[in-house]
Amino acid sequence: MPYALIVIGAVLRVVPHPWNFAPIGAMALFGGAVLPRGTGIVVPLAALALSDAVLGFYPGFVWVYGSFVLIGLLGLTLRRGRTPLRIIATSLAASVLFFLITNFGEWLGPLYPHGVGGLWASYLAGIPFFRNTVASDLVYSLAFFGIYDGAARLARPLVPTAQRTT
Repeated sequence: MPYALIVIGAVLRVVPHPWNFAPIGAMALFGGAVLPRGTGIVVPLAALALSDAVLGFYPGFVWVYGSFVLIGLLGLTLRRGRTPLRIIATSLAASVLFFLITNFGEWLGPLYPHGVGGLWASYLAGIPFFRNTVASDLVYSLAFFGIYDGAARLARPLVPTAQRTT
């Protein structure tokens, strides 16, 4: 499964898509919740690196990669139990985390003045992208967890009819 997620994540970042509508945040959340601890963090980073090798690396990539590490760690909270509400809440938290970290990183770069006004301008400039981040994190998180949990239910051994109690 980790290799499939890496390929899916990389391909969906490379093919045409709306800005910030990609599965990497959801993949980091899912990886933290379901995959073995080290793997859960490495999978989204590998998908990013693979797709960035095609798209090109960019200034400030450290902030993007770092935010996905933290989102993977946030996914660990879902190990204690997953409900649709908890998945939605952590997905929204992941979107906010990504927004705050990456726009802070942009502010530290050469584009914005290094004062409160520049920080504010950086966050304001990120708002149009935030909508797609939230939408993609929700859609992909619900898809990843839904498919995984559905497959797990199908894989459970069926109890023969004679052993069922009524």
